[in-house]
Amino acid sequence: MRRPQPAVVACLVLLLSICTVHDSRAQQPWPQTAPERTDHVETTRYAEVMAFLEEIAARSPLIRLDTFGYTMEGRALPLAIVSRLDDVSPEAIRSSGRTVVYIQGNIHGGEVEGKESALMLLRDIAQGQHVQWLDSLVLLVAPIYNADGNERIRLTNRRFQHGPIGGMGQRPNAQGFDLNRDHMKLESPEARSVALLLQRFDPHVGVDLHTTNGTRHGYHLTYAPPLHPNTDSTIVRFLRERWLPTVTDRIREKYDWEYYYYGNLFDGGFGTGWYTFDHRARFNNNYFGLRNRFAILSEAYSYATFADRIRATSRFLVEVLDFATANATAIRRIVEAADADNVTGRTLALRAEFERAPEPLDLIMGGVVEERHPYTGHIMLRRTEERRIERVPEFGTFRPTESERVPHAYLVPAERVEVIDLLRAHGVEMSQMPAARNARVERFAIDSTWVAEREFEQHHERTATGRYETVELAIPAGTWVVSTEQPLGRLVFALLEPRSDDGALSWNLLDQAMGDDWRYWPVMRVHERW
Repeated sequence: MRRPQPAVVACLVLLLSICTVHDSRAQQPWPQTAPERTDHVETTRYAEVMAFLEEIAARSPLIRLDTFGYTMEGRALPLAIVSRLDDVSPEAIRSSGRTVVYIQGNIHGGEVEGKESALMLLRDIAQGQHVQWLDSLVLLVAPIYNADGNERIRLTNRRFQHGPIGGMGQRPNAQGFDLNRDHMKLESPEARSVALLLQRFDPHVGVDLHTTNGTRHGYHLTYAPPLHPNTDSTIVRFLRERWLPTVTDRIREKYDWEYYYYGNLFDGGFGTGWYTFDHRARFNNNYFGLRNRFAILSEAYSYATFADRIRATSRFLVEVLDFATANATAIRRIVEAADADNVTGRTLALRAEFERAPEPLDLIMGGVVEERHPYTGHIMLRRTEERRIERVPEFGTFRPTESERVPHAYLVPAERVEVIDLLRAHGVEMSQMPAARNARVERFAIDSTWVAEREFEQHHERTATGRYETVELAIPAGTWVVSTEQPLGRLVFALLEPRSDDGALSWNLLDQAMGDDWRYWPVMRVHERW
């Protein structure tokens, strides 16, 4: 008998070792989150998240690991890409014909349920559950967005929340910024990282996972679509009339739990009622909407037990993704239509106020009991099964209080590098004039301007009043032309209009450059094709 060649022997040994490693790995226990390991006493830390993701990816060909940016303290932001595709590069995903869903947890470091649910969801998929989703979807999962805040564990963070009693992170990032207020000004590396992710992978849907504060209601979880009044109306209708009601019905049928639109019971300026949160695009959910994307906010109920908050978030995610799978083509087509929809010449909102719903809401209120934290002695609140109905006005949408016609383009002077950098960070399309020209333009003459007395997010927000005037000017070469006839036209309008309540002027972007000369807003506009 001929002896096998050394190369053949080497190949057989390699194959045997691979099979042995695979069999050994298959028999190993699956990784657990910190809540699962500690009977929900602790939350998962950054290093544990990374180890969990690496183990899951090593055991499943459906999950590949990437990063999409960094925190201020230099922690890489992990991204799990879940797909059947052989090539999961951004270019391949964008051209795959699949509907892409971005799932984000832990934007606030103390609101940890989304992080835990996202990790558990990835493990479920690695174990063979929900794999039918991947016939239609690609999932991008970022479980620990505010990684710096997650690591600032204190037992007294979110004092009345019911656990985890081993402590949780802080709300802001390492700079002291609330990352859920930074999506327009982009002053944190985390927010810029998300903006880059949106440009690279172009997801059709964003799901942002939070935990509530405030009202002692009877819902295990509340949710919201984009709230900015300039959001594409078809996206909002599809969410409000189909997607979110379907999820609510399925949760009720399966678990006898109630989910509803996010809100708090207080007087928001129009009498006591159920008020949603702010309409402005600085919030993740609203920002996605102004980018023509479906967005869903999830808020687990703070006073449910830690275990139930994770369970509520996990159940919500499954139903959201079941619906996305069944309606993947419709979701994709609605997004494509919104991107193709030209807003030039339309009237859009600059500012808005709460809008009262035509009918009052039968609000489910709940009860809580006080419990002592075993290690600090401070009061925690735990939900009870008490349910009672209060009939109250509902303020879940917004109406414009001030509007403006969308120009064809804005003209940004070349020396206004602060504005150009911000637009570029958002992924806005721009072009630079190769030669000077005379043109009739509109410039905003400022009558008065002032800043807020109270600091917010390390800013004193600026407001200006005035009017547009038409003038003939020599526009120098190098001026940047920012057309609104592009998919991000709604976002461009919100950023560059001087009366916008969430734009470059309001966030003091040009305060230093303007000095005391507040006669004219330096960004001009034109209504004809440039």
